[in-house]
Amino acid sequence: MRVPRIYHSAPITPNTPFDLDAEAAGHVARVLRMSPGQSLELFNGDGNNYSAEILQTSKKSVQVQANTGVAADNESPLNLHLGQVISRGDRMDFTLQKSVELGVSTITPLFSERCGVKLSGERLQKRIGQWQKIVIAACEQSGRATVPEVRAAMNLEDWCAEPSQALKLNLHPRAEHGINQLALPNERVRLLIGPEGGLSSAEIQLTQTHDFTDILIGPRVLRTETAALTVISALQLRFGDLG
Repeated sequence: MRVPRIYHSAPITPNTPFDLDAEAAGHVARVLRMSPGQSLELFNGDGNNYSAEILQTSKKSVQVQANTGVAADNESPLNLHLGQVISRGDRMDFTLQKSVELGVSTITPLFSERCGVKLSGERLQKRIGQWQKIVIAACEQSGRATVPEVRAAMNLEDWCAEPSQALKLNLHPRAEHGINQLALPNERVRLLIGPEGGLSSAEIQLTQTHDFTDILIGPRVLRTETAALTVISALQLRFGDLG
């Protein structure tokens, strides 16, 4: 039987009993219905996996003891920052989940002219929190022990203007170059994926002003969620750890 991987949001002290955080405890006790003596694998985003044993359980708490952490050693050498214009429904959830499985390092949700999602204030903050939970769940599933950050949502213009030494890429159906023609000066990439309706002409000009390189992934027009995952896969194959 596979040992469950659980995210614990606080520091993990080896060889010392401690209580899991409320969300982890609830999942272990009420969802998985685990009991004392059973084993877990814990991670908290520090890059290590911790083998642990359940000592006590109750309706509200789970006490465990962990061994010394072991480095996960499965992070891609490619540091990939995805700027994804927010898509409708569960498409954004799907994009975030799968991009984490493929090794993305950071995710920034973006608003653009043709973004079909209207979020602000408390509703936006709640959605950011939900997206971070999706990222954590993807780490639990995929074995990653470093948790990518879902940053605060930004306007496209502000994100493009952020200082960066990364290679900046924008997927464009009329671009002249593919990924195989790229040279990577360092191990950092900022990838922009636009909305379902594409970027406006003014936004494309904006990306060029901020030194983004237009790239073509193939002869077919891809949906926004397909585009993100296809480009991430191709970048990991060329510069990262796929293949």
